[in-house]
This record gives sequence, structure tokens and C-alpha cells, in this order.
Amino acid sequence: MTTAKTSRRTRLLELDGLSKEFTGPGATRTLAVDNVTLTVEDGETVALVGESGSGKTTLTRLLLGLLDPTAGTVRFDGHDLAALPPAELRALRAGMQVVLQDPYSSMNPRMRVTDIVAEPLVTHDATYRARSARARLRERVGELLESVGLTAGLQDRYPHEFSGGQRQRISIARALASSPRLVVLDEPTSALDVSVQSQVLDLLTELQRQHGLTYVFVSHNLAVVQRIADRVAVLRRGRVVECGETAAVLGAPRHPYTRELLAAVPRPDAYRTKIRTGNRTGIGGGTTGG
Repeated sequence: MTTAKTSRRTRLLELDGLSKEFTGPGATRTLAVDNVTLTVEDGETVALVGESGSGKTTLTRLLLGLLDPTAGTVRFDGHDLAALPPAELRALRAGMQVVLQDPYSSMNPRMRVTDIVAEPLVTHDATYRARSARARLRERVGELLESVGLTAGLQDRYPHEFSGGQRQRISIARALASSPRLVVLDEPTSALDVSVQSQVLDLLTELQRQHGLTYVFVSHNLAVVQRIADRVAVLRRGRVVECGETAAVLGAPRHPYTRELLAAVPRPDAYRTKIRTGNRTGIGGGTTGG
């Protein structure tokens, strides 16, 4: 969670009346996102929470420009994504990156770490594509690995040689490669055990402080959300049913659905303590090491 609040911030991401409808077999229609209006300001962390099927994944794909909305607009840094020509949209996407939930399946097992982390650099910066730039590319990858707590000497290894926590650090390094302004964190700690979750959250907080990053943090884990998010948007059946500062929404929820989510969290105070301290006992996640 960002600690330094500013009275005037720039609106980096604006969702206005955003809807997405899918047509299935037999012309059945599913409204996955329903009239969502939401702003994300430069330098803050906004969490999207809700149960499976609430629309979180579809909404993140819309805000990244990976899906076209049925209605409404997505503006990033003042630009309407749907109105941009393909070349301009690709260039704008350099400023929008994503860290996915599963550090095991989110990277090609046949690629070395240096090529995994370098992918956004090569995609968005033509100067890195020449053979003559290989040494400079490796140097930059080494810097990115060190920025997430790994060593530059690891870049010739393959993903299977790393623990889950280390793989997620590699995913974060890859996301940082293009110097983005916005990073979408899609359940980035849910596949990790509690002690490693704490380490990754500390890293994300420090990187945000260093680089002025803006986060959209997708999670069902309210203890993690309470720790990292400035504001929370609660999704139910594609609609935002409650939105506000994290302490207010989780401390005194107004909507019955938000209260249901909170009631479903077992021993929330004990869990929050474990997230802060990295204690492995009691309620926990998987067995992935850091």
C-alpha cells in the first residue's frame, strides 16, 4: 500500500460504463462485465475482489486492451484504447504489463530466463533486436533480476531450476522490463505459501515506491488486499457493488455481498498476522518455496 498520499493525482486509467457480453452456444448471452465505471490514479494500488465468475478476469483483459468492450470506454493515460490504430495500441501497451497467477505456467519452460525477461524489451524497443545489442540486452536483464532480489548470474538457467517464489520474481522482472506505468497483478501470490507471499508483497511495495508504479491487484484474498491496496472495488456478477478506501470497505462494508466475502474468511486477524510476519503455521496456501 502506498504510504505517501498526494492531494492531486493524475488519472492514469479510466473505465467508463464498461460492459462486455459474450455469445455462447444456442445464441445464449452472458454479460461478464456490466456497466463498470472506475478510475485508477497514478501511483496507487486498486484491488479488484470477488468470487470466481464475478468478472475480474474479463475486466482485466478489457483494461489491458486484450478484449474489445461491448459498450463503454477504457482510457489509459488519456487515450481511448478502442480508438487507437493497432500500431499505436501496441506502443501504448509497453506502459501496461501483467504478472499472472501461476509462476509455473506463465513462462515457456524451454526458454532461458534471459530470453523470458528480455521479451518485452525486444518487443517494444527495436534497438535491442540487433545481434550487436546482445551484450547490452544481457546487462539489462541482469539489472532487472537484481532489482527483484535475484542475481544476474541466474539468467542462463531454465524455469524448472527455480522455486515458485523465484519464478514469480522472474515474472515481475519481465513485467518491469518495458518500464511500465501500470502493472496488473492477477492473483500474484495465491500459488505461493504464506511466508513467500509476504516476501513478494514486500517486493511489490518497494518496487512501487522506487518506480512510481500503479497497480491493479486482482485477488480473492482479503488479508493480502488489506495489506497492499489503497482502494478496493468489489465485483459481483460483473458489476462493482462497492468501491472505496480499503480500510473503509473491509472495516465497515456497506453491501451485503462484501459482508459475505468477509464472513467467508476464516480467522481473518490470525491470517493477517501471518501475512505480515511470514509465519507458516495455521491457515496457509501451498507448499511453494521462495
